[in-house]
Amino acid sequence: MYDWAEFRHFRYLLTILERGGFRIAADELHTSQPNLTVQARQFQDNASIRLFRKSKSGRIYPTRTGQAFLTLAPLLFEVRDEIIDTLIAIERGEITSVRFGSTPLVDQTLFHVFCELHKELMPKCSIRPTVGDTAQLAEEIADGMVDAAIVTLPLKHPALHVEEIRHDRLVVCLRKDHVLASKASLDASDLQDNLAIFYHPQQHPDAHQRLMKRLAGIGVSVEDYSRASHPSEVQMLVKEGYGFALMREGTPLEEELTTRPVAGVDWTVDTAVVYHRERYPKTIPILVKKLQRQVQKSLSPGVPTPLLNIRKPVASCKQPVGLTNNPPVQLSLHL
Repeated sequence: MYDWAEFRHFRYLLTILERGGFRIAADELHTSQPNLTVQARQFQDNASIRLFRKSKSGRIYPTRTGQAFLTLAPLLFEVRDEIIDTLIAIERGEITSVRFGSTPLVDQTLFHVFCELHKELMPKCSIRPTVGDTAQLAEEIADGMVDAAIVTLPLKHPALHVEEIRHDRLVVCLRKDHVLASKASLDASDLQDNLAIFYHPQQHPDAHQRLMKRLAGIGVSVEDYSRASHPSEVQMLVKEGYGFALMREGTPLEEELTTRPVAGVDWTVDTAVVYHRERYPKTIPILVKKLQRQVQKSLSPGVPTPLLNIRKPVASCKQPVGLTNNPPVQLSLHL
């Protein structure tokens, strides 16, 4: 589609914008100023964009599009370097197996796609899956026991790189025959005394604490509750009448169950790929980008998602939990 665009165009234009002029950019790039002018004009004309304006003094200033170019162009070179690093590692036989982790709360179809994308990249490379909670997997990555993992947030670890992948709405799971199931959405007051099933706090202590604070912020107090370690256990407790639970939207449900959003809030379960900042198989960064791209495609209107089963979150101004004390009207709840 854009075969006329080459790496040199991006390198030339990025240097022009960063240095604020053609002459200094030409000297740095070891090319002539006329050649630089021609290349810059060709790129902008072909794309029908204008990246800079020239002042009376001759200095170059980026336009609004040019400012975006300054942010986006380095990503192209980053991907180039990651691809070359990956190819070199494969050629040298440095990657013979990978160890990928996942938490029980992660959409397992997403983890399946992550593994399948790696198989496409390296068909003969064995994959060793492991399951654990977020904190456990983080430590295993830091210790070199796991190469990368898909986890639910929040997660802060100085040794790990975190790439967010997906944001799914958090909804209330209840029995279909419950009187409140007749409502299109539940009020916060509907949760009081009914929301009584939670994932075990030890699975993700930070997420649990933030959840409790946010529930308190909308007037829901939780005194006692049942605990579960897996989505199937949560559904079993709901089905047997022990109360409501909070669940990632799109989770396959038992026949007797349904889900409802909570009116006035937009809570999300945020999923990320994490890996070590310095020690990781060179395939991982490219794999993450492929996964992010596939997720974005599946969120586009009209694109079927038979494999990922991804649902687009309700449009809102998303607010990370714990960053503000404003009333929790629109918030992102990391679980």
